[in-house]
Amino acid sequence: MKATWEDTIIAESDKTVVVEGNHYFPPDSIKREYFSPSDTHTTCPWKGVASYYHVRVDDKSNQDAGWYYPEPKEAAKSINGQFRGKESPNLQP
Repeated sequence: MKATWEDTIIAESDKTVVVEGNHYFPPDSIKREYFSPSDTHTTCPWKGVASYYHVRVDDKSNQDAGWYYPEPKEAAKSINGQFRGKESPNLQP
């Protein structure tokens, strides 16, 4: 599975975890040179608190383009630290 934005692969793995139909990428599969931390945080009732990333490719920026759960609740332990992009990073098999 690949996550792309602006025709650039920003994450790639054959070991994504699928939760609620969404692919979560292992932390070591994201291309960190395109990511920077965001101050945004949201809370999911069963997953916990999500931390966000901005994605930047060349001179284009995608604010809060994806998130991960650094300390998920017990029910979501399978996605601990895994990246999920919103619809704007495109996912491709």
